[in-house]
Amino acid sequence: MAKQQVEDAVEAIVQELLKDQDVIELVDAEYVKEHDWYLRVYIDKEGGIDIEDCQALSEKLEEALDKGDVVPDSYILEVSSPGIDRVLRKPRDFTREQGKKVDVTLYAPREGKKLVVGELTGFDGDAIELDGETKIPLADIAQVRLHIDF
Repeated sequence: MAKQQVEDAVEAIVQELLKDQDVIELVDAEYVKEHDWYLRVYIDKEGGIDIEDCQALSEKLEEALDKGDVVPDSYILEVSSPGIDRVLRKPRDFTREQGKKVDVTLYAPREGKKLVVGELTGFDGDAIELDGETKIPLADIAQVRLHIDF
């Protein structure tokens, strides 16, 4: 099973496990090879998640994954918060986080800058909009993160 297929299957299982939970939402799932294979599931809720939320989902997910034989390799399962500087990857991320300040890293400089900071004010499926005026095609974007003010 390919990496994307594993991620899609895990997302479907997590969505099913969380369907009765109105407060906890799936943010992302990633299946990555570092030294070992890691299956990382990021969840969140209003006010933030705690260790009990992560542990409860981890136990249910581990059982469901073992039954379904979804992941072809040995892996380490991690269930956690995406963090305050989360990376926005999916269309639902760009929709959910509208109105928040983001850091956009570009593949190539735009007006001499590879980092653009602004308020995420729109998303049309192909591009994001910052500050109600600047459109940036997703194809030009290396990464989008929530901005942190210190």
